[in-house]
Amino acid sequence: MTLNQRLLLALGATVLLAGPGLAVAQSGRISVEVDQAQRVQLSGPASSVIVGNPAIADVTVVDANTLYITGKGYGVTEVVAVDPIGRTVFQSQVVVTAGDGAGRVRVWRGAQSTEMACATSCSPSMRGTSGPAAAGQ
Repeated sequence: MTLNQRLLLALGATVLLAGPGLAVAQSGRISVEVDQAQRVQLSGPASSVIVGNPAIADVTVVDANTLYITGKGYGVTEVVAVDPIGRTVFQSQVVVTAGDGAGRVRVWRGAQSTEMACATSCSPSMRGTSGPAAAGQ
């Protein structure tokens, strides 16, 4: 299911579940490790969720009041959730990092790198190879 499909599904559920009351905006900074998820409890029901850069973070809408933010790639982006009449119920900068680096190895072959996910053995991660642009990661 794509992000847009999940948002439309959440929108339908929110319209049914939304009640009276003022949605209070939350703000701040959330740190998520790449390939990990962070649960976010909203201050009110959301009907739309916007991710500034989906290559950095993805959002899964569990219900009208609960999101999970998953780190997809290294960097900083913003996530905003609004209620059915456009009021902000959540807004936060999301910083995706490598964390402590445990269980990950980056192998360089010239200008190309492959990130490996390691437990008992290593295998290429979903990010695969990258070129010189990834050198700063």
